[in-house]
Amino acid sequence: MTLTLPGLIVLIVIAAICGAVGKALAGGAQGGLVVSIALGFIGALLGPWVARQLNLAEPFVLHASGQTFPIVWSIIGAALFVAFLHLVSGRGGPGPDVASSVCVSLFDPGERRERRFL
Repeated sequence: MTLTLPGLIVLIVIAAICGAVGKALAGGAQGGLVVSIALGFIGALLGPWVARQLNLAEPFVLHASGQTFPIVWSIIGAALFVAFLHLVSGRGGPGPDVASSVCVSLFDPGERRERRFL
């Protein structure tokens, strides 16, 4: 099967949308359009693999110029990949300074402290 230029552009746009949604679901990542496209294609590889391992169906598959693109599993795969990157890089969530200042302000509203946000 050959892939035409318009078909490739359609797949790139779909990958960018799926990657951007997956990136937003997993807490974001650095980068813009190129990162979203890469995440969409990585999600299209990772998501269906996870679905096959768990014996799950592909609920929404888009057919573009003879190629199939699993939309839902691409988004889930991209989100899993971004979450894995956050886990490996140590960027899991807000640091202890933010958490402690929020807890102090919740339990002692009379105390005024400087709040630092990342």
